[in-house]
Amino acid sequence: MRKLTYFIACSIDGFIGDPSGDAQMMVEMVDEEFFDFLRTEYPETLPTHGRRATGTDHLANQKFDTIIQGRASYDIALEIGVTSPYAHMREYVASRSLKESPDPHVEIVSDGLVGKVRELKAEDGELGIYLCGGSRLAGELVDEIDELVVKTYPIVLGSGMPMFGSGFAIGEFTLGEVRTFKNGAIVRTYSRKR
Repeated sequence: MRKLTYFIACSIDGFIGDPSGDAQMMVEMVDEEFFDFLRTEYPETLPTHGRRATGTDHLANQKFDTIIQGRASYDIALEIGVTSPYAHMREYVASRSLKESPDPHVEIVSDGLVGKVRELKAEDGELGIYLCGGSRLAGELVDEIDELVVKTYPIVLGSGMPMFGSGFAIGEFTLGEVRTFKNGAIVRTYSRKR
């Protein structure tokens, strides 16, 4: 089975963005050392247009070959005219309101999301599935998430968009690797206890 990994940036107090979902303050925390970590270990998590701009478009995918993102995350790309933000992977956008894809490379999943994720996880392959925001999508897929990679930046937001937009439920994970960076960021990897 392939893994579904929620690879997410958050504040110390567990928010992935301000109350509107804007996470620009975290992007600004990515310094040279942290970018080198992303470039070498998770290059596919960088959007295609960002990879081209930084000269990293040639890098092979290390962990993921498929991405699932929510409508709000996808809208960020659409606002700047990018219809296939992760063209180096298979792209799925979970949306009940977007009925037709603006790009042939992007498949819209409007219903049966959990079933689609299970179908993708059951495929043969060594690379996994990248869950790329947002909060409601992660909440809807919380039981399907096999791994968390939490990039915690040394900021406190006080309030904002939580990591999981779901009702109360306890899910247990086991801590794996922990990486620290000079800018104060910490990357923790957790595996779900099954």
